[in-house]
Amino acid sequence: MPMGCVRSAGVFAWLVLLLYAIPANAGPPAITGAPLIDRPALLNWPDDQPALQPDLTEPTANTLSDLHGSVGGCDMVLSTAGNYHMALRDLWYGVYLPHVADLGMKNWFYTTSPPVAVDQIANQHIGVGNLRSSCRPQVAVGPQSLMDGLALQQSAEGPPVPIIKNRGNVILVKKGNPKNILSIWDLGRDDVRVVFPHQELESGSFGNYKNSIYNIALNARDQAYADELFNRIFNNATVRGKWLSGQRIHHREVPWSIAVGHADAGLLFYHLALYAVRTFPDRFDIVPLGGTVADPQPLPGNNVGTLYAVRITGDWNFVQYTARERMMRALESTQFTTILLRHGLDRP
Repeated sequence: MPMGCVRSAGVFAWLVLLLYAIPANAGPPAITGAPLIDRPALLNWPDDQPALQPDLTEPTANTLSDLHGSVGGCDMVLSTAGNYHMALRDLWYGVYLPHVADLGMKNWFYTTSPPVAVDQIANQHIGVGNLRSSCRPQVAVGPQSLMDGLALQQSAEGPPVPIIKNRGNVILVKKGNPKNILSIWDLGRDDVRVVFPHQELESGSFGNYKNSIYNIALNARDQAYADELFNRIFNNATVRGKWLSGQRIHHREVPWSIAVGHADAGLLFYHLALYAVRTFPDRFDIVPLGGTVADPQPLPGNNVGTLYAVRITGDWNFVQYTARERMMRALESTQFTTILLRHGLDRP
């Protein structure tokens, strides 16, 4: 046989072996464990009316029992994923409101919860505690899954616009890192309790974090090690409270659980962890998952996400329509680019 054919046959055989060595569509094991829900021990006062969805009440940060009412006839409503709330605050008060001052807007609000626009539109409702609103949002911001839901609902007007890209995920720990957590592998230790978003009520964020853990491990070693780490965290039948979970809004709940000492660590988007450290410098530290705290470079498998903005259909009056268009321009502005960079975020 000619030498070239021998070499080709050898390469082919090596490729076949490689193909069978790597599982097709390898994914994390099924989750059979259940988290311990971590929440404050508060008295559960009854609300005025039965709960409707979406409801943003969350006991570590969002309780509103003594302001009662219903708000309608809003001039501007933005329904948005809340994980970039620190950047949105700066945009809203520093850029957007000055640019709509001539409209004389009196009633406006924006939400910074997990994405709720689909239910908010379908039910003509959003509430927290005993305060409710029937206002329809003019703009929605969220991941591709939200954009798909709005398109299916026929609520989206025009194509989604990509506006924000994050810098992957990091590990948030207590100040001084008392458990010496240095990588995702330490999250599998029996003495390390890990807090995550609610598996169902924040399925997008939960999926991002669990898949990042698994895929970082898979890229670093092999499937057996990745499976073992995943099972030690999510399917651990021997260590009670190994996996902790919030109930509704993880960018409030994860830092709270770590701060009060219930959890030792939690995965967060880099910009959320950065905000926690800047807000409470004596309470938290960051363990990077690639790069450094100052310059994160996400490891292979560390998911980097994008948020999109889209106009919502509606029978808008002049003020509402103009407020909507100026909101879209503000989200695409150079001023917002500067704000995003300041808070550890990028443009797509």
